[in-house]
Amino acid sequence: MADIKVTFPGGKKVATEMRGLTAMTDQPESAGGDNSALTPSEMFFCSIASCTGITILSFCQNKGIDTSDLKMEVNFERDKDGKVAKIITEVTRPKNFPEIYMGAIEHIAGTCTVKKYIENPPTFEIIVK
Repeated sequence: MADIKVTFPGGKKVATEMRGLTAMTDQPESAGGDNSALTPSEMFFCSIASCTGITILSFCQNKGIDTSDLKMEVNFERDKDGKVAKIITEVTRPKNFPEIYMGAIEHIAGTCTVKKYIENPPTFEIIVK
């Protein structure tokens, strides 16, 4: 059984199923899609953001820090060709966030698994049957 099953439900949509859950992608109308879902590239960047987010959230929860006002935004700097050249993550700490954990939260934000895959990418093999 495949780790991820990919189907093509119509138009420019691509569905990926993993663990019984489905993620749908689409393309903007300007690229022939319906603009009904994120593009694969957008999902990739959302994956980085949510991975960083869960590491920060888990850290705070493990330390008993109230996260009701924890916020995070991710912004991009692009090169002259429009490709993402830098990912900037801004974390707004909860009001009650202890100063003693400042270095730790910065460190933990950089440990997300998706980021590690970028830093040490797997090899890619394509098999066409």
